Amino acid sequence: MVRTASAAGSRTGKVVHGTGRRIRRATSAEGAGESGLAKLIELHALNSFGDMLITVALASTIFFSVPTGEARGRVALYLLITMAPFALLAPVIGPLLDRLPHGRRAAMAMSMLARAVLAWTMAGTVAGGGLALYPEALGVLVASKAYGVVRSVVVPRLLPSRLSLVKANSRVTLAGLLATMVAAGVGGLLHLIGPGWPLRGAFLVFVVGTLMAFHLPHEVDSAKGEQRAVLHAEVHGEGAGAAAPKASLRTVGPSVILALRAMSALRWLVGFLVMFLAFLLRDDPIGGLQPTLALGLVALAAGTGNALGSVLGSWLRTRGSEATVTAMLLLATCATAAAALWYGVVTVVVVAAASGVAASLGKLALDALIQRDVPESVRTSAFARSETLLQLSWVAGGAVGILLPLDGALGLSVAAAVVGVVLLWTVRALFKVGVRRRAAAPRVA
Repeated sequence: MVRTASAAGSRTGKVVHGTGRRIRRATSAEGAGESGLAKLIELHALNSFGDMLITVALASTIFFSVPTGEARGRVALYLLITMAPFALLAPVIGPLLDRLPHGRRAAMAMSMLARAVLAWTMAGTVAGGGLALYPEALGVLVASKAYGVVRSVVVPRLLPSRLSLVKANSRVTLAGLLATMVAAGVGGLLHLIGPGWPLRGAFLVFVVGTLMAFHLPHEVDSAKGEQRAVLHAEVHGEGAGAAAPKASLRTVGPSVILALRAMSALRWLVGFLVMFLAFLLRDDPIGGLQPTLALGLVALAAGTGNALGSVLGSWLRTRGSEATVTAMLLLATCATAAAALWYGVVTVVVVAAASGVAASLGKLALDALIQRDVPESVRTSAFARSETLLQLSWVAGGAVGILLPLDGALGLSVAAAVVGVVLLWTVRALFKVGVRRRAAAPRVA
């Protein structure tokens, strides 16, 4: 028995070591290891793993443990308490981080440490599901978004010469999605032990993440040789001797505005589908399926769509980001309209997958446009404000999903109408802006 156990342990160790070596080889490909991007990819995977463990713990308390009517009230309260205050905090986060260009590793570490402390605190209150859980969830959300803002700004600093911004962003995002999928299974197993155990697991993950943040390359904090992006709107009108205009969030350029408008609609759609389908399929499953199976199919389709969007981001690096985000809005509109007309298992799964692809790839295009067109001096604020708008769009979509009657055709028709109007607006703006076909990259002022 001892020999058998020893041999099994040895084989397990070899599998784990081999898997770790292959993961490291994948994250370090195309110069990412030399530039330091690989370390950011690994840190982001750990960040996504911890966030998912917290999500599992909250979902089991707020949604699955109570009847449908009560769950709708709890989720609405969660949206109100955790999302609305973020609209007030975000304008502070961006400018504050703009003034701390040499402390971004510390900022990422602090966001990890804050979530570690909050996860440990929430582990003692999650079982009761009381009101104390909501301000703690707010703290986790703000810390998570602060990390996301800094991470978006850090990517161009660690960009290898062989990668475009869209491809680098897609690689980081894909690592996070894969970690989220693994964490969902781990969180489910930990929840079987007790409702607080996923949060205790998150505590350990974020403690490790705090230490990993300080191992990012020093280029993250260094401003030496830093390139500054020129606003797209200013390129055509600048002369050779024209003075560089002062950076301003009011002049982010028409391409960024176009992409932000389209992504707001896509985030609205995702928020709507999450809330509307979650309650609809729980109350009236489609195709005679069990509620858990129906929800699982939709969640699997959405997750697969997100991963596919991240993969496609690396293939579309030579295409215009403006056209990409418009095409994603068109895809989401068509899928939602089809699901409204022919409501059923297949169309609901398709709309979940299409919205996942569109939101994932559209966000990569938006990030690349901000990294390309917004000056470094206000880029963090631009990311903070864009994240705020996207979060509020998600909340608005979720609120509509909660308030609408649980009628599949009606709900999806409303969603198709909303994104369709924004699609027409976006196409009109695209003809004015034009399409830039070369890869997105920061330009030197």
